[in-house]
Amino acid sequence: MTSVHTSTQEQDARAVASPEWARARGGLPEPPERPIAWSMLSRALSVPLILGLVCFLPAVIAAQPGSGVKDTAYWLQLVLTCYAGARLATMILSTRRRLLQGVFWMFVYIAMGVAPFAQVVIGQTPTPMVGPRQDLITAVALVLVGCAAFDLGALLASRRPLRRRTPSPRSPGGGQAVAHPLRLRLLVLLAFAASAFYVMKLGGPSVFFSSRQEINETVAASGVVSEGSNVGSAFVKGFGQVPALLALLFYTRRLATSYRARRTPSTALVWVALVALNLVVNNPVSNARYWFLTVLMAFVFTAFPSSAAIYRVVLATGVVGALVVFPYADKFRYDDEAQRPAQSASVFEPLVTKDYDQMVMFANTISWVDTRGHTYGRQLSGSALFFVPRAVWSGKPEDTGVRVGQWMGLRMTNLSAPLWTEFWVDFGASGVIGGLALIGYAVARTDRRYALAVTRAGPGPGSVLAVAAPLIAGYTFILLRGPLLQAAGKLAIAALCLLLISTFKERRTARRR
Repeated sequence: MTSVHTSTQEQDARAVASPEWARARGGLPEPPERPIAWSMLSRALSVPLILGLVCFLPAVIAAQPGSGVKDTAYWLQLVLTCYAGARLATMILSTRRRLLQGVFWMFVYIAMGVAPFAQVVIGQTPTPMVGPRQDLITAVALVLVGCAAFDLGALLASRRPLRRRTPSPRSPGGGQAVAHPLRLRLLVLLAFAASAFYVMKLGGPSVFFSSRQEINETVAASGVVSEGSNVGSAFVKGFGQVPALLALLFYTRRLATSYRARRTPSTALVWVALVALNLVVNNPVSNARYWFLTVLMAFVFTAFPSSAAIYRVVLATGVVGALVVFPYADKFRYDDEAQRPAQSASVFEPLVTKDYDQMVMFANTISWVDTRGHTYGRQLSGSALFFVPRAVWSGKPEDTGVRVGQWMGLRMTNLSAPLWTEFWVDFGASGVIGGLALIGYAVARTDRRYALAVTRAGPGPGSVLAVAAPLIAGYTFILLRGPLLQAAGKLAIAALCLLLISTFKERRTARRR
């Protein structure tokens, strides 16, 4: 028995001391040479990918007929598009998977690069621009500066090791959070109970397969929405959807990484039940497209935690999906009489008539701030304290997009407020630069820790970070699009659930494969 125990300790010590482990911790540099197969594939893909994202697609857009003028906004938007395309190509071709950074640059390339560039060329925007052209120039320049600040923050994060203390051979997970088995079972019970309440409150499962419009009307008639406040409906909907998704992700990771779990019938049965539950509460028919995109990406990256091919395919096909599929994915969101007719005279028309209003809304936000001044933290505090009802906090700030839409005199105020605008409203240019730099730093650190969590030396099937990072990656689209006040609810519920089931105590039974 003593020899077996000593052998196990020696194996753990060798795993901790291995070069792969040290590189994941930041203690050793990356290997200078890549595998031959991937090196050849990378060379074959790099040229067409970079040319396609940086040169071909912007050139095709620039050649489109339209009434746009080639002024400073045009050239700044072109530079931003090419810059984001080059960074996205870098994320796809990198030998190291940068999950959150890759999603960030995919959003910037489409929503802040390609789509606004098409709008500038064609001379049409999804939302009217009420201010002078100079405000659009300022908006594009601030987005470009913010992206550079994000890169600077990521670069600073890459220069620092993840941990300063040496991990113990008895705890190869390095103190990373893992899901406590009993608490995870309680999360499953919470998911079924909360989702059942959510389904019954809205009148049964059939409502979830009708349309998003009917869901909204049912929520409004259910009594959970008080006048002037959506806190009640946000909590009911959030707890009805988020715990179910998190429980599914944890059980998916267990099945994907643990041979023992795949041979346990109870684990498989719970996973099947959670899949059925999510098909009801998180299906694409009755939910916002951004939320279903979160569900889809989180599931894919959790089910294939160490697949570099899946990571690259998602980023590469995401561009095509955003251009072709996403603008038409709202076919079932509303009833037939409420749907907006699709017009497709040009392949780029959906980019100028539907969903991609981020850049023009940034310009309108700049115009709005010019009339009233910066709020110096008020808007962000409203997002942080989203759970406080307006009956208690009478002066609680509204969504930034709603405030700007009301100022513009629009009837439909469900408008985007990208993250750049939230920082600008409160703190101006310094807020945009500092905020994006901090986000870049945090995102890069999280990417490195996630890479460690999905390796064999990581904390095993119960790793919290291996589930949280894919969820955050999918939710990044919602956070970047904004407004933050709308996005804060589900994010806080997810953080609460993860906090309740997490433990830092190493368990031998949790590490068995």
